[in-house]
Amino acid sequence: MARSLSSKLVLTGFLLVLAMMSNGVLARGPAPADPSMSVAELPSQGAETYRRILKGGPFPYEKDGTVFGNRERRLPVHKRGYYREYTVATPGARNRGTRRIVCGGPPTTPETCYYSDDHYESFRRIVP
Repeated sequence: MARSLSSKLVLTGFLLVLAMMSNGVLARGPAPADPSMSVAELPSQGAETYRRILKGGPFPYEKDGTVFGNRERRLPVHKRGYYREYTVATPGARNRGTRRIVCGGPPTTPETCYYSDDHYESFRRIVP
């Protein structure tokens, strides 16, 4: 009898957890941080890069303005050539560092731009 009651409690607990997961109670963690940022929130070098993008240059790095492939699909999917990448200088870095701005649309009037400080692992949309 005790085993039957124990089995019923385990089953009830399992069903309760399953119901909570399907309703999103357990499936969701804390609300994600706002994936956007203002130009003022960019590091100073990022704000400078953003201004250069809107002016059409000049850009200090050879790869600036080249097509960004979005192969990992971390940004909304668009036709190849839609996105272009730009380096955000990192003080003390011996190379281009890990900071980038990626913009989609026409080069000097982008429809949207994103900032990454971890070499494209994550992005935050820049809101002017």
